Amino acid sequence: MEIFAERLKNLRKEGRFTSKEVAEYMGIGQRAYLYYESAVHYPDVPGLMKLADFFGVSTDYLLGRSEER
Repeated sequence: MEIFAERLKNLRKEGRFTSKEVAEYMGIGQRAYLYYESAVHYPDVPGLMKLADFFGVSTDYLLGRSEER
């Protein structure tokens, strides 16, 4: 699994969020969010920033450019 998708899924599970909860926060459908977790699609830059804010991590962490959350 691609690192972005893996980190996204792990963060969601660590926070005990459902994919539906994250999708609602993002303002997208649950299927669209699940495509992110399966590395089928990727968010745009504003979406990436919103995910980082939701999970309290940096965009670099989500993208695999840093190990520091």
